[in-house]
Amino acid sequence: MSLILFAFVVRVRDGLPLSASTDFEHNRELQERKQQLRTICRSLAGLSDRGTVKGQQLHIYFTSSEGVSYMSVCHSSLPVAKAFCFLEDLRWEFTARFGGSAVTLAARPYPFLEFDSCIQKLKQQYNQTGGPALEVTLAEVQEDLRARPPQVIDLDEVALTNGVANGHVEPSPASGKTLRLEPVTPPGILSLVLNIVCASLNVIRGVHLVEHAIQDDNDGVWNVAAFLVAFVCCASQCHLYLFHSSQKKLKSFFLLGAIVLCNSRLLGLRNAWQLAFHVSVASLSTFLTLARKVQRRPDDCGV
Repeated sequence: MSLILFAFVVRVRDGLPLSASTDFEHNRELQERKQQLRTICRSLAGLSDRGTVKGQQLHIYFTSSEGVSYMSVCHSSLPVAKAFCFLEDLRWEFTARFGGSAVTLAARPYPFLEFDSCIQKLKQQYNQTGGPALEVTLAEVQEDLRARPPQVIDLDEVALTNGVANGHVEPSPASGKTLRLEPVTPPGILSLVLNIVCASLNVIRGVHLVEHAIQDDNDGVWNVAAFLVAFVCCASQCHLYLFHSSQKKLKSFFLLGAIVLCNSRLLGLRNAWQLAFHVSVASLSTFLTLARKVQRRPDDCGV
């Protein structure tokens, strides 16, 4: 069984991938840990120079030095001291091959991909013998870990801190349209068409009653208002389905409630089948709006 499954070298200031080991093993938890590496690598500048993320069977370890961070995904059975021995060996090898200026001037991902052969040799050494390979001794690392224990990283806090630092806060109603929702489904298209039909019927009846409402009592004015409010709510339901919005659930139920109330007011002007049609269309639109989720964008840090 492999104790060290994946190794990753990144630049601290911006999380630029410099090199990574070839991935020969594929399991769900390993892919999850590699996804977590993407989150961590974007936040290294604000983290301690040594840290760990605990998983079920696989843990993440990293150490940073001279603007470069060395990261690994290791099996939980590998002692912490040996995991950091591996990272120290990795650091020795990397700094011996590449100078600080080369790291600073790197402009594209994985400029030192040839370093993978060295990573594979170190991984093989540790996976076969479980011990240090180069300049680092286990006793030195154990003593250093007792003096400076690695920071235990909470990924939820890291993701939140990184998002706020880069302006990726909870979207406001003004910025919601920039988020990409899941593709529109055939039931969604049907809902939009029916909503447009309902909106058209409401505005036509409302405009038709305006002339009579002017000459009639207040009851006619309220009927016109009910038709026009229902028209606005139908149009708003279409917009809410098509575009992302904050507090979508609250807005969806508010619009549904408003349509139900407006049609209750129009009980004398519409028969039971017409009222049922308008309320059913509004209910379908509400359900589909709540079911349509934000489409996750892939992270831009290639691991």
